[in-house]
Amino acid sequence: MNVLGVILARAGSVGLKDKHLRTILGKPVIQYTIDHALSAKTLTHIVVTSDSPDVLKLAQKSELDIIHRPASLATSDATVQDVVLHAMQTVEAQSDFRADTVVTLYGNVAVRPAGVIDRAVELLEETGCDSVRSVVSVGKWHPTWMMKLNGDALELLTPNSVHRRQELQGLYLHEGAVVAVSRASMERALQFPSDPHAFFGVDRRGFLTQPDETVEIDHLRDLYWAEAVLRERGAEVKTWRAAS
Repeated sequence: MNVLGVILARAGSVGLKDKHLRTILGKPVIQYTIDHALSAKTLTHIVVTSDSPDVLKLAQKSELDIIHRPASLATSDATVQDVVLHAMQTVEAQSDFRADTVVTLYGNVAVRPAGVIDRAVELLEETGCDSVRSVVSVGKWHPTWMMKLNGDALELLTPNSVHRRQELQGLYLHEGAVVAVSRASMERALQFPSDPHAFFGVDRRGFLTQPDETVEIDHLRDLYWAEAVLRERGAEVKTWRAAS
């Protein structure tokens, strides 16, 4: 099975400028995702799509193929679906490679659970579903306990008297570690361009990861949290030589 890994790394960022190039323990944020992709056993081809020359240089340093993302797909309004479709079509137009599965990896996710990429691809293959995403429990951030604020008056979003977390219905959120999609579902997205989630398909599957196993870098504080998690895992400070 041909599995295309697509690493997304847009240059612009609302929350943290140049977040993909910030360093954690001496290594650029984007390099963590590149290393995660390279260590996955199921990815047969990996490409980095970006409008950042520095990100593309780092990708080339790791001997990955690159895609110069067009300006129309490098805005904050561009959808992941459109960017991944463009990457798949570009790779296939420039080579004999044809993807059976496409794995999306966000370049600003510096910390992922071990083996999470292979786990997603294997579940997709075993079930024949349209897409697989890693998810985490919403925990105490549950809609049952959420409220609306009208002036200074609090009103429960859903009237209830639930006071124990164990009584809450299990709800989950995609934490950004990995998305695996079948080719058929990617092609189906072309039929529904106005739906940014069309590429997830109809049969959508997921598997559970634990809180704090995934750290996405969107704000300055996320850098510190990612470093703490990596240190706890035994990571050491590296001397990183930037691409020339």
